[in-house]
Amino acid sequence: MFDKILIANRGEIALRVLRACKELGIATVAVHSTADADAMHVRLADESVCIGPPPSKDSYLNIPALLAACEITGADAVHPGYGFLSENARFAEILAEHNLHFIGPKSEHIRLMGDKIEAKKTARRLGIPVVPGSEGAVGPEDDAMAIAKAIGFPVLVKAASGGGGRGMKVAQTEADLMLALSTAGNEAKSAFGDASVYLEKYLQKPRHIEIQVLGDGRGGAIHLGERDCSLQRRHQKVWEEGPSPVLSAEARAKIGATCAKAMQDMQYLGVGTIEFLYEDGEFYFIEMNTRIQVEHPVTEMITGIDLVLEQIRVAAGGDLPCTQDEIVLNGHAIECRVNAENPVTFRPSPGRIVRYHPPGGLGVRIDSAAYQDYVIPPYYDSMVGKLIVHGKTRAECLMRLRRALDEMVVDGIETTLPLFRALVREPGIIDGDYHIHWLEHYLAAGDTKKP
Repeated sequence: MFDKILIANRGEIALRVLRACKELGIATVAVHSTADADAMHVRLADESVCIGPPPSKDSYLNIPALLAACEITGADAVHPGYGFLSENARFAEILAEHNLHFIGPKSEHIRLMGDKIEAKKTARRLGIPVVPGSEGAVGPEDDAMAIAKAIGFPVLVKAASGGGGRGMKVAQTEADLMLALSTAGNEAKSAFGDASVYLEKYLQKPRHIEIQVLGDGRGGAIHLGERDCSLQRRHQKVWEEGPSPVLSAEARAKIGATCAKAMQDMQYLGVGTIEFLYEDGEFYFIEMNTRIQVEHPVTEMITGIDLVLEQIRVAAGGDLPCTQDEIVLNGHAIECRVNAENPVTFRPSPGRIVRYHPPGGLGVRIDSAAYQDYVIPPYYDSMVGKLIVHGKTRAECLMRLRRALDEMVVDGIETTLPLFRALVREPGIIDGDYHIHWLEHYLAAGDTKKP
């Protein structure tokens, strides 16, 4: 096991990793920008190191500063959390070159799955169903129109690198295609430094279903069921739940076994999430995230398995926590991402939290680094925290979520709490009858439908 772990992140995920380290008896090092000097993970870590000014490129993305922090403190491993350097294959390689352990997958798997085109080819080779689309990047020399016609309109133009909805455009008709290619390529170049794009079939009303996997890097791998992440705004997840309201036990077992077998064949190490669009009973691979996910607590609540703790254990050469047959999904869980944003316009609302009261009670969990008088800085993601609720059934979970949302207080800044208080009372949400475009349609429906 590792002796000391440097947590190369901030906010709630840094605090989450710190808690897992404490339960394993591992010493912790918090790194922080000058803007995060008073952050909760900095206060609770065994040691802390300031790694630069507020801009991420000068602090949390500053690899030399992180290496220096490891050397100063004697850390022997680095946990990247999510975002920042968590899916940077070169960072993992640089750590290895300095005899430091990267708590995550092998660099070749990070690089492979970070390229959306190669990831799709790999998924197809491993027997994972994929969305119909181009075989590779579509460039000026290719007949994009012929490829799009073969796929069938509407088509989705997607950046080969990156994600988060950037470099992604829909071409509903032939007349839209050239503009979509140009716009997506320009966005991709600006955001990721790579203008390469490819084409996929655009599904009309799919669900977004993701399968959680865990591998030991030696050919052992299991899946831990699915999460339904279909409530999205601009391709950003807002609400996640598990199990999905639309999957049968048979469908779950089949796609889960397919994903676990693929990870065994890859000799995948650590946690990962294989993401699909699901429509008319069919799964279509879209990408794999080679890191811990923001929504991992949903899986933890229904399986009882601490994913961050197990992520650390397998990175240190440990065995998987159980066999596939020993995993039983218990009840239902829902996570709401509470952000410091206007609930209608989604304009960021950084500032001081003057009153803070997290909800409590049976089955209620808050993953947050916020506290009263904490200042949400304007430089980073606007998340205040994640509210996760568990119940024996989905109906009980929704009832408990409604109560927890009404109980939660975050004053001094605007948050998305009013949005969730409205959503949890919507018939479509209560019935589980929604898809990846549902929330944007809801928000566009007018003031009577907005919180």
